[in-house]
Amino acid sequence: MTNSIPTENLASILTNDELEALYSISLVIAETNNFDQAFDQIFKIARPMFIFDNIAIYQKMDGDNTEPVFARAIGRGRATPAELTWGELVVSEVIKSEDRFISESPISPHYDRLDQPFILGLPIKARGVTSGVLVFVRFGGPPYEEKQVRLAEIFATHISHFFERQYLISNIADLEATKKLNTLQETFIAMITHELNTPIGFIKGYATTLLRQDANWDKKTQDEFLHIIDEETDRLSDLINVLLDSSRLQTGTLPMEIKKTNISKLIESLVERLEPRFENIKIMLVIRDLELFILADTTRISAVVENLIGNAAKYAPNSTLKIILEEVAGEAQLTFEDDGPGIPEMYFDKIFTKFFRVPNNTASVRGTGMGLFICKQIIKAHQGTISVMSNGDKGTKFVIKLPLSKDD
Repeated sequence: MTNSIPTENLASILTNDELEALYSISLVIAETNNFDQAFDQIFKIARPMFIFDNIAIYQKMDGDNTEPVFARAIGRGRATPAELTWGELVVSEVIKSEDRFISESPISPHYDRLDQPFILGLPIKARGVTSGVLVFVRFGGPPYEEKQVRLAEIFATHISHFFERQYLISNIADLEATKKLNTLQETFIAMITHELNTPIGFIKGYATTLLRQDANWDKKTQDEFLHIIDEETDRLSDLINVLLDSSRLQTGTLPMEIKKTNISKLIESLVERLEPRFENIKIMLVIRDLELFILADTTRISAVVENLIGNAAKYAPNSTLKIILEEVAGEAQLTFEDDGPGIPEMYFDKIFTKFFRVPNNTASVRGTGMGLFICKQIIKAHQGTISVMSNGDKGTKFVIKLPLSKDD
């Protein structure tokens, strides 16, 4: 083998095609994020200028242990790659020395060329530390010339840059995710603090007022104050339950009692029970199929219906809410359609996310922005879907689709 070629002299002995290939590899590294796709392109570009039969990339795991993360049988023996040499012993030597390592076999015409591997191992460095090994295998030779070794080292450097870039992208993604999480946590804390403080403030205020020693409240006033305390306590309890349900739904630990249910009768009884509570909207119930059965937790489905009716009462007061239950394409379809102010289309994708409330429509309405998120999670747990439609100026429609029970 010849003496090492200095880096400054290597460029002068490369052909135009080799320089063009190295430039193309640089572009792949800069523009491609997919691991396999990037390396497939790199080695397709590299092989005409540097012949090899097998190629493998090993990454360093715990200690000095390595695992292959990319391997291709390109030349001789590619029909039986599982039986070929991939240079594992060379990998350990490169890890130990943190330098190139070449293992060459004596060439004999009497042996199968697949039993005469010529292996070149090169360190892949990231952040100044050997983090992997690039391995080239030739079966039956020829030996690696110094120029070829230096070219292979350039390939290894490019691969190092790819891993470095992936590391930076991953770090940036982690930082952005952390930042987003911190923002969500801050938003959550601010919103929940506000929502908790409101009923707590009412409860504390009216309880303190009732306990004043310098005032003698008549029974009517006492009852009024106690009624407010009772309502705000219920509101506080509901808020805590919403938060618990949200957490359990996301972790899949919310208990469900699934049973065959006549959703037609369930919706009819729910509307009958809820209608007196929401006096500021007119509910029109249309049940087009009286015998629709689904597999459902009736308590959770009831919570969804109550939430959607409550939303109409809050955000579209003095409007008409039309509720339609029918069978559509083999599913139970439940539609809630009001003639209130509507929702701009730009918010359709956000409306079922945590804490989101449509701007300008919620300034005077109390809420956590959790209701629709929980509705979607409950419907999803029932293998169904929920969607929203609106022209943005007037009217909002929520459509729930649930699979019908196929049991007799």
